[in-house]
Amino acid sequence: MDRVLEDRRYLIPFRTALLPHVFTDVLVIGTGVAGQRAALAASAHGDVIVVAKGDLKQTNTYHAQGGVAAVMDPDDSVDAHVQDTLVAGADLCDEPVVRQVVSEAAARMAELRDWGMRFDTDGDRLAMGREGGHNAHRILHADGDATGRELSVTLDRTVRANANIRLFDDCFVLDLITSEDDSPRCLGVMTHHPKHGLQVIWAKATILASGGAGQVFRESTNPTVATGDGLAIAYRAGVELADMAFMQFHPTTLYIAGAARALITEAVRGEGAYLIDSNGERFMAGKHELAELAPRDIVSREILNQMARTGHTHVFLDCRHLGAEYFSKRFPGIQQMLGRFGLDPATDPIPIHPSAHYLIGGIRTDETGRTSLPGLYACGEVAATGLHGANRLASNSLLEGLVYGEICGRHCVEMFDEAGHSHVKIVSNVPLSGRSELDLNDVRSSLRSVMWRHVGIERDGKHLAQVCEMFDFWARYTLDKIFDSREGWEVQNMLLVGSLMTAAALWRNESRGTHYRTDCPKTQDAFHLHDIWQRGHREPRTYCVR
Repeated sequence: MDRVLEDRRYLIPFRTALLPHVFTDVLVIGTGVAGQRAALAASAHGDVIVVAKGDLKQTNTYHAQGGVAAVMDPDDSVDAHVQDTLVAGADLCDEPVVRQVVSEAAARMAELRDWGMRFDTDGDRLAMGREGGHNAHRILHADGDATGRELSVTLDRTVRANANIRLFDDCFVLDLITSEDDSPRCLGVMTHHPKHGLQVIWAKATILASGGAGQVFRESTNPTVATGDGLAIAYRAGVELADMAFMQFHPTTLYIAGAARALITEAVRGEGAYLIDSNGERFMAGKHELAELAPRDIVSREILNQMARTGHTHVFLDCRHLGAEYFSKRFPGIQQMLGRFGLDPATDPIPIHPSAHYLIGGIRTDETGRTSLPGLYACGEVAATGLHGANRLASNSLLEGLVYGEICGRHCVEMFDEAGHSHVKIVSNVPLSGRSELDLNDVRSSLRSVMWRHVGIERDGKHLAQVCEMFDFWARYTLDKIFDSREGWEVQNMLLVGSLMTAAALWRNESRGTHYRTDCPKTQDAFHLHDIWQRGHREPRTYCVR
């Protein structure tokens, strides 16, 4: 990939004198939980602009069903939550980060309640569920299975009531703008709006909270906007990315031929649902001490193996023994969604299949959300904070977004005293390509299919090397082009992110957490490391787990 990218700094050519300029103290990219919380924290220091590629309903946060993991029960403890996170993370979590995030959970929950978020209750106490990998009931939820919606609406309402925050909707971020001196820093972004065209937004501090990259895979729980744009713009700007081999696959998404994949929260298994195969047999019992509540990587692989053994395209989630009244009360959203397909969980096993769900790797940050580029911060799914290790513990992601969103928004004030930057000239030298152009829809479909087949739940070195060659071919005929549409820019970003995931998976000659190599099935001490991927470096650098 670097052969194509080395001379290419920006996606499109432009003349800065002809573009409108906007100035702000803090720019936040993304309106999921991390972006909204970062904007609220940053608003205490000055003016904030939040740019959003889509609307609120297109964020992963809005569709989160399970809940927020938080120690709120006297019988539970921070130490227990930390331990569960470390175990799920397959010895690759940074323990100081884990303890920091888990320790702040109660304060963040109290904050949300002060802002009007309604958590479900059991009498006069908070109702707390249990999900895979947790050894205690510590998952707070809202409206049964609509926690993300309630969280998003609460934060959005609070953001819109803040006079220091402006929202720029339907705004696609093309690239970061950086200074070109001996001490480069992030100065803002170049954006595109379908009505207003190109625009430069200058910012003293920029916070990336743009979400994940699930759409790089054919089977995904993510909304269509999750094409890895934040990861790609950071990489092009020379920012360090880490742990890109680790993509978490959710074990249970509704499998209806021809229909979009719909998430079925892990909380359903937490309430006692079973996994059964086409013969009606439970297959997780005896495979792990937690059976259906084993960590997601283990459950996903066992589902895949059971499908291979039975020759079927899916397995089933069996909720019949939970009772119709209980299921409809606890999971009203899922009940309604299943009804649209003529399924009744009280009488019908639910056909399910794993899908790409959550990117664990991302932009490398320190404990305050700083990236390797001064002036740029990252939080939420786009960031690699060290919390999740090699496998995210269920419902830790919303908590991470809340905690690190607040941290980034609070610490970014440190950039306010830096020298002004309005005089910087933007230069974009993109030579016109002499190569033929590939069909964008074909490239997008092909890369998603090959990522699912060979960089999915199970991988092997031979096929990973072949996928790298495919990316090199697509790159030669796609990354050298100048596009003027979101579709083109998204495909370029997906190619870049997919290639980094594949290269990282090929480099990591072991199996750990979500990364499973059939040709290297054992965990290796030599890879008890985080790997760094940066533009201009052919091979990854590494750093130790803290």
